Order: sequence, then structure tokens, then C-alpha cells
Amino acid sequence: MAVRTATTQWTGGLQDGSGSVNLDSSGAGSFDVSFPKRVADEADGTTSPEELIAAAHAACYSMALSGGIANAGGTPQSSTVKADVTVRPDRENGGLLISKIVLTVRAKVDGLTADQFAEVAEETKKACPVSKALAAVPEIELDAALES
Repeated sequence: MAVRTATTQWTGGLQDGSGSVNLDSSGAGSFDVSFPKRVADEADGTTSPEELIAAAHAACYSMALSGGIANAGGTPQSSTVKADVTVRPDRENGGLLISKIVLTVRAKVDGLTADQFAEVAEETKKACPVSKALAAVPEIELDAALES
């Protein structure tokens, strides 16, 4: 199976340091990271582990959903998947905790009813490899709807 690699180069301490994440396998880009911006309301051009997790989850879910729709007898036309990842202080163990992920899905599908689509969407939430990897997150919420 394939192995994908990313590398982060970090300089300085937690609060005053900064780094750069490089997507090595794809060469798709390099992105700045900063702890203060990680937990701030505005990212100001930097990314964070949580945003990268959101990107991975949205991409994985959309691929898995397309396969799930086809397996259920439907024909996927298009979908938009948004993943919102919430990070907060971990009051029990210290540090930070990813406490919630909300997947918002809007799809155009032929051959499935809204109920059938909802079932496929929920099953996909459980079956997506990134969802499986994130199973320790206390809450992964799904809002899935067909578009006309």
C-alpha cells in the first residue's frame, strides 16, 4: 500500500516559534504553521494540524461517499464536503483536544431517495479511513442532504 509523507520544520519555542509543513509525497505545497495562530480566531495565512485534518477528512469522506453511492445503486453527480474541526483545551489530560468534527455534505445524486442517501452518508462517516483514524474524537457530527 502507498505511504504518504509530510515534513514539518520548526524553529523556536511553542509560543514564539514557527514552522513550515511540506507535503513531500505530492509536492503540492508548503504551508506555514504557528501555535498562537493555531488557537486564534484568525489564521492569518497559516495552517494548523486541525485544518490539515479537516482537509484530509473532507477529501477522504467525499471519495468514500462516491463509492458508497455507487454501491447503493445510485449515480454520484457531484458533492461538496466541508469539515469543521474544533480544538479546545483538554481539561482532563492537559494540552489540546480535538473535541468535535462536523461534516457538512451537499450532493447531487441520481437513483437514490433522500432516505437512502442519508443511510449511505451515515455509513460513509463510519467507513471512511480518516473517520476510522479519528474514532477517538468524542463527536463526529454529520449534516448530509441531497441537492436538486
